[in-house]
Amino acid sequence: MIGDVRLWLLLAVLGSAFGHIRAEYRGPRWQVYLFKPMTTALILLVALASPHTPGAFYRGAILAGLLLSLAGDVFLMLPRDRFVAGLVSFLAAHLCYIAAFSSGVALGLSPWTTVPLLVVAVILLWLLWPHLGSMRLPVLLYVAVILCMAWRALARWQQVGGGEALGAAVGALLFVASDSALALDRFRGRFRSAQLVILSTYTIAQWLIASSA
Repeated sequence: MIGDVRLWLLLAVLGSAFGHIRAEYRGPRWQVYLFKPMTTALILLVALASPHTPGAFYRGAILAGLLLSLAGDVFLMLPRDRFVAGLVSFLAAHLCYIAAFSSGVALGLSPWTTVPLLVVAVILLWLLWPHLGSMRLPVLLYVAVILCMAWRALARWQQVGGGEALGAAVGALLFVASDSALALDRFRGRFRSAQLVILSTYTIAQWLIASSA
């Protein structure tokens, strides 16, 4: 029964995500306002319907992160620029994910997870820094937090193992890819495929993280 529910939720998420991406390119704009929060809300239901849970704290932290992500989605789609509010919402979401991924595991400073993430941070900030202006400090903080989130997800998978931990780790890395594309598109220069890259990686990332709960 639970498997059937998750299958229907997967199909609903895919349909909603497709509607959102299509609306970003072809309109009408009201469909963006409909499908963007709907996609994340459906992913939130995925976490609630998940039969596997590493613990109540982990599940609660993931649900809190998804709710904050939903708030961030709403801020980022509003007609007026609410980028900072969206940034703060997703920053708080990543802190919730960090708390979830850190629960019950050691610190785990493995070079094979830490060094590549540091390289990503250096390259991303090198590309963005001349274009950030007054946003340098907020973006620097956000990059540090999201990479910490990915590091904790990788450390959890390394120590705990299992399909759910692996899915969460892959989801965390896709989240980094999505937000990197978003930052490059906003600050360095618009590119045509931006919404497709940002939204597809974001949706898969949140799905995988939600499924781990």
